[in-house]
Amino acid sequence: MIVIKNVFYQYEPEGVQALQGISLNIKNGEHVAVIGPNGCGKTTLIRHLNALLIPSGGNVCIDGLDTKDSQNHSRIRPLVGMVFQNPDHQIVGMTVEEDCAFGPENLRLKPADIRARVAEALVRVGIADLAPRNIESLSGGEKRLAAIAGVLAMRPRYIALDEPTAFLDPISIKRVMDLLEKLHGEGVGIIHITHNMAEAAGTNRIVVMNEGRLYLDGAPREIFGQIDKLQAIGMHLPKMTELMMKLKAAGLPVRTDIVNMEEAVDEVKKLLKK
Repeated sequence: MIVIKNVFYQYEPEGVQALQGISLNIKNGEHVAVIGPNGCGKTTLIRHLNALLIPSGGNVCIDGLDTKDSQNHSRIRPLVGMVFQNPDHQIVGMTVEEDCAFGPENLRLKPADIRARVAEALVRVGIADLAPRNIESLSGGEKRLAAIAGVLAMRPRYIALDEPTAFLDPISIKRVMDLLEKLHGEGVGIIHITHNMAEAAGTNRIVVMNEGRLYLDGAPREIFGQIDKLQAIGMHLPKMTELMMKLKAAGLPVRTDIVNMEEAVDEVKKLLKK
């Protein structure tokens, strides 16, 4: 379990208080979306999960290991894989295969074990055919998948992703989201920042942040049912939820706690039958 207890974080020398008393537990195997207005502290929060940042106050513990103890860092970082918004910030190899091997090499594994992990990770992500490709020849979506493969080669229990679908085309977005759902099904804990409410609706838990604080926390249906609170901080609803609300306002007997297209289609079918 990831345990975040009363965490404060201040950027120096600017003195900006990015996190202000965040407390949160995330169980292994959960798929958690972190949403909120720009500048609310989302990226700062997830960078605490593998000790890239250390709390100014409070504690972050990963499976009982406190990030404030530097001796724990070599054990924490393989547990929590981090995927940055820009994959160029973490890709270091010349080819996909070389980059994927970088993490296991730093774990000082035997060459045979490294090769096995790389092959496994590339197959898991669905890019085994890209293994010999030069990184510079990849599309944005392929780079994102290569970055995730490099993280998976470390065999983490949790993966934290900062807007993994940002700036991608629809096909690449679907590939990334399908992969996250697959990993979640395999028992990997997923924590990902998103501005896409449809993506957030597809998780099993949403954490809403505002001004460095925890604002809301719950299942997607519960969160998107608190319309006034979301609108108060400038957040939008999933398109399907907005559609159902408009139909309800027009006098049609529909549910308004719809969060995805499949549910909306079912609701409209029921309406047409009536």
